[in-house]
Amino acid sequence: MNLSRRDALAALAAAGVVGVAGATVLGDEGSADAAVPADTLATLVAVAEAVFPSEATGIEPFVETYVAGRVADDPAHREGVNAAAADLDATAHDWRDASLVDLDRSARDQLLRDLSVDVADPDPDGNLAAQVRFYLVNELLYAFYASPTGGRLVGIENPVGYPGGTESYQRASMEDEDG
Repeated sequence: MNLSRRDALAALAAAGVVGVAGATVLGDEGSADAAVPADTLATLVAVAEAVFPSEATGIEPFVETYVAGRVADDPAHREGVNAAAADLDATAHDWRDASLVDLDRSARDQLLRDLSVDVADPDPDGNLAAQVRFYLVNELLYAFYASPTGGRLVGIENPVGYPGGTESYQRASMEDEDG
């Protein structure tokens, strides 16, 4: 199941920020790099690889596109994402003697669980687990499942913000009758 930049744009549309995303992703490439440093993007991709279903491919361009659009006009959110990613990577260095991106998928997942990110209440002002849950995990999961490709994985044929209308519903119900 290959995620695309178009999936990321659909997820941004569902979040209500597609105008900014389109301009950021398709226009000024430099502004996205300035807003989200390369090490933050690498950490976000590593988190996505740990929390997305294993069937997902094309994660890096999907995450880069979504994050660039999501933080483009929200400096407070951008700062939160950058700080949470840096703190998570620092914790990986302290606990595993390696950067998060250098850990394999299961070690990343275990680190998140050891931090209790899986049970933390998302809170932008909370402890590290709450901030990672709020700024990284929940954001990435929202983007994944709000995208057409991610939505199909869980049986959401037409996620919010994705065009398709009655044709997609009829197609899905006709497949149910045939299968």
